[in-house]
Amino acid sequence: MAEQGRCCDLGDLGEQGGAPHWEKSLGTYVGCFSDHGHERTLKGAVFYDLRKMTVSHCQDACAERSYVYAGLEAGAECYCGNRLPATSVGLEECSHECKGEKGSVCGAVDRLSVYRVDELQPGSRKREWRTATYRGCFRLPENITHAFPSSLIQANVTVETCSGFCSQKEFPLAILRGWECYCAYPTPQFNLRDAMDSSLCGQDPEAQRLAEYCEVYQTPVQDTRCTDRRFLPNKSKVFVALSSFPGAGNTWARHLIEHATGFYTGSYYFDGTLYNKGFKGEKDHWRSRRTICVKTHESGRREIEMFDSAILLIRNPYRSLVAEFNRKCAGHLGYAADRNWKSKEWPDFVNSYASWWSSHVLDWLKYGKRLLVVHYEELRRSLVPTLREMVAFLNVSVSEERLLCVENNKEGSFRRRGRRSHDPEPFTPEMKDLINGYIRTVDKALRDHNWTGLPREYVPR
Repeated sequence: MAEQGRCCDLGDLGEQGGAPHWEKSLGTYVGCFSDHGHERTLKGAVFYDLRKMTVSHCQDACAERSYVYAGLEAGAECYCGNRLPATSVGLEECSHECKGEKGSVCGAVDRLSVYRVDELQPGSRKREWRTATYRGCFRLPENITHAFPSSLIQANVTVETCSGFCSQKEFPLAILRGWECYCAYPTPQFNLRDAMDSSLCGQDPEAQRLAEYCEVYQTPVQDTRCTDRRFLPNKSKVFVALSSFPGAGNTWARHLIEHATGFYTGSYYFDGTLYNKGFKGEKDHWRSRRTICVKTHESGRREIEMFDSAILLIRNPYRSLVAEFNRKCAGHLGYAADRNWKSKEWPDFVNSYASWWSSHVLDWLKYGKRLLVVHYEELRRSLVPTLREMVAFLNVSVSEERLLCVENNKEGSFRRRGRRSHDPEPFTPEMKDLINGYIRTVDKALRDHNWTGLPREYVPR
């Protein structure tokens, strides 16, 4: 994100309690606002940087996504939105220093330092609304008034107009039916699962208005019905592991679990990068029992028997090995360079890690006290039903609306970026023989323990 300038040190607040003075403030300071309770004050996008948050970073993030307001909380959290309550609290209640900017104020616990940022980038709002993503043609729900809380009826309404209207209202979906524009969230009555042929929505506006179909677009607004998270109010009586081989999607699964349950996940390790991006349970002691489950890649009887139960996440070893090699060479979101794949490092990695993929599953099947086996590929294919099963295993009750919100935010920030530099087939015939043998072993072990075997795409034919 391009830096447009830095806010200077916090100036004199003034005897009359005026706004903080910034020599080069990008946005207009509005005030300090309460952010206490289940309903967020700013209901748009949410960003975290628990180590390097600055006022300008938050302002830029919100402005580039077409929001009116940017709010900073607890020194490291950034919230965006288009509406504010009528009254603020005392300026002195916003007193936390920004984690990445000495002398600057970034709210406090349950307090937001709010800036108006809609004029920072002239034309940005128009550009963003044009980036509304087409989700498909869908049958209208039976009760439109109940399913679509807000509407705009006007002649010649366009996708840009509708997306802009719904963005201002802070809805993630913009729905067009002829000259009618509706705003909504995904709900059980309108879950965007059964898309129709797009030609059914391709009629002229008057014909489309009389039809039973509508075009759906994703606005730039984030669905925030599932972004609130906290530590468990009481220590968990059941100590649950989220166990996987490295590269099997553990971080992504944590993202899904946290947003579905509303509780932080912990980790047997400490990864500063993940902590800085909002995984607050990362820094909590892994045996604190304040998190809903604990990430681990460990195997072996002693390490496994420390847990009362576990979700065992399994991914195709070919995919896991590539993902973990990328992570070791280039971090969570990068790709290993050509030189890494062409060096001796890659075959050595496969020879040592392929056996670990197998032994990890075998050990958890043997020593795990109570298991739920989840296949990464099934979680990808059928997210809501699989996640519902995982949440039930964790003994948490979750609404269908919250699960649909998670589905709407399913990717989080965990897709690798940049160019894939290596050959899409980095495995030699010898490597394949080795890995396929381990696949057969694990597939048989799962069946022997009365689980479904590995997905068909793993198993060599």
